[in-house]
Amino acid sequence: MEGRPFNDISYERFLSEEKLMGSRCSKCGVLSVPPRSICINCYGTEMEWVEMKGKGKLAAFTCIAIGPPLMIKEGYDRKHPYVSGVVELEEGVGVVARIEGVDGSKPETIKIGTPLQVEFLHSGEGTNVTTFLAFRPP
Repeated sequence: MEGRPFNDISYERFLSEEKLMGSRCSKCGVLSVPPRSICINCYGTEMEWVEMKGKGKLAAFTCIAIGPPLMIKEGYDRKHPYVSGVVELEEGVGVVARIEGVDGSKPETIKIGTPLQVEFLHSGEGTNVTTFLAFRPP
């Protein structure tokens, strides 16, 4: 995928294929995840797709007890909060995603710097399947 023209495929399609993709500016080399059509560093528009390894460490997190309808439908509530965090990928770029495999009701047990690996969560059935980005400890 590396070097593929940026506008050929959508980020959501790559997620459904269980690939974590970002964009790299052809002019200055800055990476972005999720991908951007304009570079945040030099404002260049020559972007290309880059596949991430999907490994990183927890840089920041929050436990969410009152979530959107989708999360409530999955069983998350005040007694069962979910965790969202910033993952610093090995490639040096941060990405916000759901953090699985940790206890949101006990935030004191969640440690900054915890190694994480990508996980793709699927919701829905048939042609209505949506894939969400998540990470979990190995």
